[in-house]
Amino acid sequence: MPRPLITLVAPAIVLGSSHTLAQALPDHATELTPVTVEASRLYRELYTTPMAVSEVDEQAISQGQQRVRLDESLALVPGLFIQNRDNFAQGQRVSIRGFGARAPFGVRGITILMDGIPYTLPDGQAQLDAIDLDSARQIEVIRGPAAVQYGNAAGGVVSVTTADGRGEGPSTTRLHASGGSDGYAKLAVQNGGENGPWSHHISASWLQLDGYRDHSRVEKALFDAKLRYQLDADRAVGLTLNLLDNPVAEDPGGLTREQADDDPRQAGRFTKDYDTGQTVDQQVIGLHYEDLAFGPGALYLRGFTSWRDFEQQLPYPGDSLIDYKRNYYGGSAEYHQRLHLGERPLDVMFGMDVAHQEDDRHRREIAFDGSDLGEVANETQSADSLGLFAQGDLALSDAWTLSLGGRFDHVELEVDDDYQDDGDQSGKRTFDETNGSLGISYRYLPYHQLYANTSTAFETPTFSEFANPDGTGGFNPDIEPQRAWSRELGARGSLGGLDYDVALFSIDVKDELVPYEGSSGRTFYDNAGDTSRDGIEVALGWQPLDSLRLDSALTLARYRFDHVSGSDLDGKRLPGLPETTWNTQLTWFGQGSGAARRFATLETQYVGDMVADNANQVDVDDYWLVNLRAGDGWRLSSGNVVSGYIGIRNLFDEAYYANVRINANNDRYFEPAPDRSFYAGLELTF
Repeated sequence: MPRPLITLVAPAIVLGSSHTLAQALPDHATELTPVTVEASRLYRELYTTPMAVSEVDEQAISQGQQRVRLDESLALVPGLFIQNRDNFAQGQRVSIRGFGARAPFGVRGITILMDGIPYTLPDGQAQLDAIDLDSARQIEVIRGPAAVQYGNAAGGVVSVTTADGRGEGPSTTRLHASGGSDGYAKLAVQNGGENGPWSHHISASWLQLDGYRDHSRVEKALFDAKLRYQLDADRAVGLTLNLLDNPVAEDPGGLTREQADDDPRQAGRFTKDYDTGQTVDQQVIGLHYEDLAFGPGALYLRGFTSWRDFEQQLPYPGDSLIDYKRNYYGGSAEYHQRLHLGERPLDVMFGMDVAHQEDDRHRREIAFDGSDLGEVANETQSADSLGLFAQGDLALSDAWTLSLGGRFDHVELEVDDDYQDDGDQSGKRTFDETNGSLGISYRYLPYHQLYANTSTAFETPTFSEFANPDGTGGFNPDIEPQRAWSRELGARGSLGGLDYDVALFSIDVKDELVPYEGSSGRTFYDNAGDTSRDGIEVALGWQPLDSLRLDSALTLARYRFDHVSGSDLDGKRLPGLPETTWNTQLTWFGQGSGAARRFATLETQYVGDMVADNANQVDVDDYWLVNLRAGDGWRLSSGNVVSGYIGIRNLFDEAYYANVRINANNDRYFEPAPDRSFYAGLELTF
């Protein structure tokens, strides 16, 4: 039987909040092991969790995949849409139910966690470049606003957990090499294991890619390590280390539609002359302590510190050469306990998050001929955040669970201007936000659940989004946080060999933050008014045979401007968002198990049409993609395993755009995607 990839309950019928290659286990298996949802902070069994959450496991992340881009792993998560998989200088843009779509680069509006460490900064921005998919063993996605759990910029949550060596025996080593089209080459090595109270996992990888388009080369090295020591039966400490060295990430820029049609491989204007792109050097260190017998409850403590050295040349003349050195550190404390209200169990959690971000930032003026005209900005940006939160789950009966949560956040953003040629542009903004959530879960059968919830969320502008469009510097005095109110109804379960997950959502956003490009090519932001996000998400999995699995994820949504004063945007679509996506995977398994198992997966992806600008005057056509991957493995007489795989992306050579630059200047909206491409890899496990 194939091992489940997105698993909600095992070992009886395997369910999915989204599915890939999960399957039914033997009929005679009766012992049930409930799966816990951890991203919600209050650890819950899935069937008492009153929210839409998807869990992707290690096999879905790794089987026949390049393990380079996050969208490979999350294709079957409904409600989630990822653009820009091929421009490593700009980074993948993640949106969940419309949150995060406005980002021209990086991630906005979505909380990103890796091993519990928030990669989303206090000001609300995040990057994905340091996520190590080679060692990832699980990804959880909360598909909707989660400010009660994580505060600012939590329109959704992507939480990545990497291996820590437990369950890998005394020592397991994996060597992996892969290559393919457009100069793709990758090497990776991992080692993990446990020895008495100690466990460890180490992963190192090196990536090189010339890229489909001109001037899109990337070189990147990642190192990820975890060390855990079990002090006794209830207490443990852990250390995490994540290192990123990204010396080359070229930016080919955006094209007009005519340029993209004429030659999709070409780079945009100024890109080669200015050598547009970025370099990154980052280190993250984290410490974790858990005490499962802290008085009558459990205590979890976490601390982290991060350094990031960054430089980027943007594709326009003007103040387009940016560099910063960032110090970012913080921590969290959580206390969990089971109480009783009358005779009913009440699981409670109290916690606190603190974080500090400090960027030493500079901008330099670049002339039309590419010459450096000198410094035009020198400032220190500092952000502090404090979050106090509490959640509780009350079992009203064996079937009904009531969930309640609240959180207070204090966010302080400050700019200290050290460049005085244009006057003192220092400024400070402070935000105090209170948010809440209320949910109800009805588990009417052991593997069937109905739930409903309502919650609020907020999102401050980031430092880059506070830029003043009138050219006077400092904070834009006319921009404010956006606030959201979400309602959700859902059902999940398993009926025979059919697994289902259905969610209806409706979200109202006040003062939506929307980007636009100024005449210089630089992106600015304003509060466009009120918007709405309504839709349905459906994930289905069907296993007619032990060797065959069909999984599908469909999203039908409506993302619209509602009330925008002083404009004609009312009723128009939000840019950069397809309102229909449909991803399906059909997987066949041969005999064997684990890495020594033969498989073949046919994947189809449909992305509906969208618009690229607020006025809805720039249309982007829908498209279908077909991908194929297959692999096999061989267990050697020594017990070692050799496995190999091949993959084809865009099998039918569809012409489409990998990224759409929202409200772009000079009509340069489009970044063409690669045509048909191939990759293959070999792995040795010993």
